[in-house]
Amino acid sequence: MVLSMTGYGQSMKESGDKVYRFEIKSLNGKTTDIRFKSSTPLMNKELELRRIILDKGIRGKFDASLSIENMGTGEDQFLNKGLMASYFRELKGFSEEMGIDKGDILQSIIRLPNILQNTDKPLDDEEWTIIKSLAIEAVDKLNNFRTQEGASIYEDATSKVKIIQNLLSDIEPHEEKRVTALRERIQKNLNQHMSKENVDENRFEQEIIFYLEKLDINEEKSRLSQHCNYFLQEIDNDTNALKGKKLSFISQEMGREINTLGAKAQNSDIQQVVVQMKDELEKIKEQLLNIL
Repeated sequence: MVLSMTGYGQSMKESGDKVYRFEIKSLNGKTTDIRFKSSTPLMNKELELRRIILDKGIRGKFDASLSIENMGTGEDQFLNKGLMASYFRELKGFSEEMGIDKGDILQSIIRLPNILQNTDKPLDDEEWTIIKSLAIEAVDKLNNFRTQEGASIYEDATSKVKIIQNLLSDIEPHEEKRVTALRERIQKNLNQHMSKENVDENRFEQEIIFYLEKLDINEEKSRLSQHCNYFLQEIDNDTNALKGKKLSFISQEMGREINTLGAKAQNSDIQQVVVQMKDELEKIKEQLLNIL
């Protein structure tokens, strides 16, 4: 199973005259980072909520938020009268200075920030139980989202690796022609610069063999095939929860072999195949950035 790095989860519950809502989203990240916002002070309880996210969310950049909305009579809220008096003096002085009608200053003051405040009562055991269960539910929904996204990434990445494997087999028909063309080119260059009587045929054959061995691509083809098989094996490995980094390492090795194939090819048909391989590999790497 493949998990995406990106996801979203939300949970909500009404209890008494309050509505509790927990939201969490995750984004790509090389390290784990949690940004947490709450409409109510959590004190040491925030650490436990962060631990739930770490344990169940595994890795990524997380944005989590907790909101508690009071739907009742507002007994937990009060007017900040000191701030109201300060606002009143400022507004009254400004209106007199500018010659503006005061109007209903009270209505204006009520709408200003921090006039209506919560009493910030500590959470009781019942509220904490609700919040904790909502956090677990939200992270579970986040992981369900990640699983669905991961399935799409899995299909795309594996299909592109298989395309590279098919392209690898497309190289073989061009290899015999490649060797013949290399040999003829060397022979032609030699004939242009030296007379046939001055050429040691045995030494020439030895040099040809040595040169062709340096340009042999069988090892690169074999290693690339092994890397492709290893990639498909690891992406199907359900015992490894953190696959993204390992698959990225394997894709880097695939890239090295493809680049070496291109450098040694000395053949336009093989070069075209190599370009197609590179294109598919770049698409794979883009997908791997989003794998957990």
